[in-house]
Amino acid sequence: MLKLDIDLKMKERARNAAANIANSFDWLFGGYSSLAIERTVLRLLGVDGALEDGKPLPNVVVDHLQSIGAIDKGAAIPLANAMLAKKMDVMEVAQAIGRGELDIGKIPPQDPQEVFDILNTLSNKMLDHLRAQREKRSEMFAKYGPRRVPAIYVIVATGNIYEDAVQAKAAASEGADVIAVIRSTAQSLLDYVPFGATTVGFGGTYATQENFRIMRAALDEVSETQQRYISLTNYASGLCMPEIAAMGAMERLDLMLNDAMYGILFRDINPKRTLLDQYFSRMINAFAGIEIQTGEDNYLTTSDAIEKAYTVTASQLLNEQFALLSGVKPEKMGLGHAFEIDPEIEDSFSYELAHALLTRELFPDAPVKYMPPTKYASGNIFKTHLMGAMFNFIGQLTSQGVQLLGMMTEAIHTPHLVDRSLAIENAQYIFKAVKNLGDNLSLTPDSFVNQRANAVLLQAVEFLEKVAAEGLFPAMTRGDFADIKRPENGGKGLDGVFRRDEGYFNPFLDKMKKELGL
Repeated sequence: MLKLDIDLKMKERARNAAANIANSFDWLFGGYSSLAIERTVLRLLGVDGALEDGKPLPNVVVDHLQSIGAIDKGAAIPLANAMLAKKMDVMEVAQAIGRGELDIGKIPPQDPQEVFDILNTLSNKMLDHLRAQREKRSEMFAKYGPRRVPAIYVIVATGNIYEDAVQAKAAASEGADVIAVIRSTAQSLLDYVPFGATTVGFGGTYATQENFRIMRAALDEVSETQQRYISLTNYASGLCMPEIAAMGAMERLDLMLNDAMYGILFRDINPKRTLLDQYFSRMINAFAGIEIQTGEDNYLTTSDAIEKAYTVTASQLLNEQFALLSGVKPEKMGLGHAFEIDPEIEDSFSYELAHALLTRELFPDAPVKYMPPTKYASGNIFKTHLMGAMFNFIGQLTSQGVQLLGMMTEAIHTPHLVDRSLAIENAQYIFKAVKNLGDNLSLTPDSFVNQRANAVLLQAVEFLEKVAAEGLFPAMTRGDFADIKRPENGGKGLDGVFRRDEGYFNPFLDKMKKELGL
């Protein structure tokens, strides 16, 4: 494989600075919770469904607890206390609250041991299910063989889950290894997860548990036909980040877009809310064996890909450290970057090669997610197709983990089936043509590529050490990441963050931590 000559001391400094930043949030992860986390706990305990007006029952219960000032102990204990006192099951309690027939704040405390016994039984049942889904995935890979590297990753996004399933099966039949279902526009800003199958979306399809189930079944079917395990991904981000992670774990999704800072920078979600929610959501993903994917590619939509390349590297290192705190192993970290350098710049390919190799060098065990040219895609579909070929060339040459294919009509319309077919054909040709080329090439220490990679790493180190000294929140307030300013107490969802009471209890945290070795 083509290798860089990287200063090992710089790598160590970079990781130490990133670790110091991530570890500085122990006060948040250990002392606070959010409404989304409590809704996730309820879902994992078995609360599902919605009222006639569409409001999900997990929201109904958590909103009720918040309205009576009883949320600071978490949702689990009040739920189990009501189950014990009223001799109801999980759903009966939630539905009674939804009908306005039950105020669980007025139920006297029951025997604590019996309450914990109920929660122990319910949490063990769900954790057994998540283990079974994790084992099923392993069995499928054992049966069909490992995923190719780079994996061919294709998007579907019609708005109709049933049409998505048809297009996903077609893409898999053409050669796709991973299918991503893009979420409906602005779903990340909804503070609830829609219930049931959906057929109307805007720029994508709603992420719901039923939609996950439908797509997983479709891909299992085509996996059998193709004799390859086709992986499924969606987006555990936004105001419902941990809930979507839980639903993905229940329905055996294989990858989840799950960035520590994406929601802060690109959706204006409060920094505390986002960091808190990513901590628990990633723990769920880690427990379920789901590969996370991060969104550093988005930095280059608002910043110059050459001038601000170091912010991508810095974010990758931060995402790595936050993921480690949640128990995600390096081989499950799909850290992101993108091919977004202006193609009119001289030596643009050499710049991109340096950046891609740096990512590969820093994270050798990670199934790195490489994103295609979109910023400079235009109505010239032939040039865009050629840019996609250059992107595929670097992806194979540097052994990226997941290659999200560019479409020649990227800047014109939502890609049609034929666009995906041509993109897959492009990738397959390039991957085969240059398969072992990297084993036959080497870089001199004074080459442009080596010098560029070391320069970007040095900038990332200096940047991270400054952030470690001054704090991540002040850096975000200044707009140091992606040239976007996000204040600590601004953005959406801050009112959904609360300090835990001394009696707070989440029945999944300790059990997941123990199994993950945290």
